[in-house]
Amino acid sequence: MATLLYRTGRFAFRRRHFVVLIWVALLALAGVGAANAPAAGSSSFSVPGTESQKAFDLLDERFPGTGADGATARVVFKAPSGERLTEPAGKKAVRKAVSELRQGAEVASVDDPYTAGAVSRDRTIAYARVAYDVPGMELRDSSREALETAAEHARDSGLTVEIGGDALQTAPETGATEVIGIAVAAVVLVITFGSLVSAGLPLLTALIGVGIGVSSITALASTLDLGSTTSILAMMIGLAVGIDYALFIVSRFRAELAEGRRGEEAAGRAVGTAGSAVVFAGLTVVIALVGLSVVDIPMLTKMGVAAAGTVVIAVLIALTLVPALIGFAGKRVRPANAGGLFRRRGGDARHHAHHAHRAPRAPRAPRAERPNMGTRWARFVIRHPVAVLLLCVAALGAVAVPAGSIELGLGDDGSQPVSTTQRRAYDLLSEGFGPGFNGPLVVVTDAKGTDDPRGAVRDVAADLKGLDDVAAVTPATFDQAGDTAIITVVPASKPSSGETEELVGAIRAAGAGITDRTGAEVSVTGTTALNIDTSQKLTDAMLPYLALVVGLAFLLLIVVFRSVLVPLKAALGFLLSVMAALGAVVAVFQWGWLGSLLGVEQTGPIMSMMPIFLVGVVFGLAMDYEVFLVTRIREAHVHGERPGQAIVTGFRHSARVVTAAAVIMIAVFAGFIGSHEAMIKSIGFGLATAVFFDAFVVRMAIVPAVLALLGRRAWWLPGWLDRILPNVDVEGKGLRPADTADELEAPGPAAEPEPARV
Repeated sequence: MATLLYRTGRFAFRRRHFVVLIWVALLALAGVGAANAPAAGSSSFSVPGTESQKAFDLLDERFPGTGADGATARVVFKAPSGERLTEPAGKKAVRKAVSELRQGAEVASVDDPYTAGAVSRDRTIAYARVAYDVPGMELRDSSREALETAAEHARDSGLTVEIGGDALQTAPETGATEVIGIAVAAVVLVITFGSLVSAGLPLLTALIGVGIGVSSITALASTLDLGSTTSILAMMIGLAVGIDYALFIVSRFRAELAEGRRGEEAAGRAVGTAGSAVVFAGLTVVIALVGLSVVDIPMLTKMGVAAAGTVVIAVLIALTLVPALIGFAGKRVRPANAGGLFRRRGGDARHHAHHAHRAPRAPRAPRAERPNMGTRWARFVIRHPVAVLLLCVAALGAVAVPAGSIELGLGDDGSQPVSTTQRRAYDLLSEGFGPGFNGPLVVVTDAKGTDDPRGAVRDVAADLKGLDDVAAVTPATFDQAGDTAIITVVPASKPSSGETEELVGAIRAAGAGITDRTGAEVSVTGTTALNIDTSQKLTDAMLPYLALVVGLAFLLLIVVFRSVLVPLKAALGFLLSVMAALGAVVAVFQWGWLGSLLGVEQTGPIMSMMPIFLVGVVFGLAMDYEVFLVTRIREAHVHGERPGQAIVTGFRHSARVVTAAAVIMIAVFAGFIGSHEAMIKSIGFGLATAVFFDAFVVRMAIVPAVLALLGRRAWWLPGWLDRILPNVDVEGKGLRPADTADELEAPGPAAEPEPARV
């Protein structure tokens, strides 16, 4: 592995014009594809294997042409205080608005509240349902403007008017906070490298990689039915890993220069050593993201595969484009005290002749170099491993406590900020028609093949009316054949409540009894039932997903580290950090702690897909730091250092870079907390928190403490396993020594190593 990557790095450095041209061409091709691709609509959401999805599919089959995929809007009217909508003035204003709503070009139908029974009992609140021919994401701006204009005209007549539904749904956009995250990353890179050129390389290459990845997703979004959040999540992960991977390559390249190697050799060795860590770190991220497919939710699978694609691009760019751009940057990438490393042999003759007349300076007295922060920290942990380990585990355990009360659900208008018209419409409907009105349950009765289909449906309706927590049961609506019926049940409780979840279970239990009596099959669907089924499916999939992803990564890390205990420690440390991150997410987004500081206007259940997606991404990123940090420790151990000294050496060389990488990744993820999309906001916060815990608590504290306690046993590997495992040579032991005049500068002040600072 190291030899192949070494040759790749040298080739990219030597043929830099060719390499850069290829990547620029790929970026241009992806950009053209994205510009000419048809606009992506809203991604279809399905949960195969659940009762609610089966019922939904049955409705599509038995009730064709109902426009289930079309956008809908609920225009909610409320009369002024002391008045009713059934009075002439109120009725005139509402019907005028309904007439205006029907004029829209993409409108399929508009229900009159007075004929559709959509007026509250106290006659103060009513709603008009507007159905469109196209999905919400495909609505033209003119249709949304017409909807809002009609509502504004009704407000002019004195009514309170709000709009709910997905007709106002738009694709989430990136904002200024993401730019702030990138700016913070730039500042950290400048501080780390002390050079604008060295700092700019990781940013430039990461942006190119994200540009290719996101443009490709945009180009394929319509064809592959990719959701609007897919590209944002790919951008989030692609930026973070792209900057970090390039950071490690550039940092190792500068270290090779500081040891006196010339540019091409330094690039080859940087890619052969740090590049090996990049490959395996990227592979763990890809495994974690692609592994989301085991959940069997198409939307989650597509999100994971798309994000994994951006990670693959980031790895390839780090291995090829970074050394190529280093070749263009030349001596400007070198450490400040390593001048002349890029000059050709013999190129210093004129320089020496020009300055030969100067009197030689008196040599400076040597001074002891002060150990850097990484060295001092590693020595502290080695002296107190038990105390550090217990303190860190206890702290992470305390933060993880809220995760035990996590509530899962899928967002609706009730989770929107109170400042939005969708949320105000949701609240008005709850006020006028009850809290369960916003989450009706659709009960589908398939009586095909029974002796008395209508009798079976009557039995279903009678049983539904007798259940607890039922506010209303609508009359059955039959299909054209008369053997399938839809009954809408309005719960007495709000959609996300435990009472509503119990009602869904009670309906399904009652349906089983009806099936035994009549042969008719009863199933429950609707948004609320689908949310419940999705949350349950994700919960059931968590353990198999963890077993698959952690198991594959465990095997991969055994190959990388040639150890059993080190990968085991890595997996256990990941569980600590991810549980702490979930606890922080619950505390902020469900309990509301510090929510106002993070712009969380509405607390509630955590998005159902968020925990498993967080687990997948955090696991991959956690293994990044594990690989980067521990490979340097193992490298020192392989070269003969004692376990404790190897830990100190690893931290001396890598602590500063790992710290910078973690700060950059936290800044990038934290930038997405400013998103108005609830899932993006919570994932951005969760990832930023998880990286903080994993990098600074688990990898920088728990890892050295455990390694210090294990000593040489940390690198134990059974002999039979050692013989069958492939030797990937992550440490670069197989690289040929660069001791010729072509590759190594003459020793002297110009080739002194750059002090590693933390």
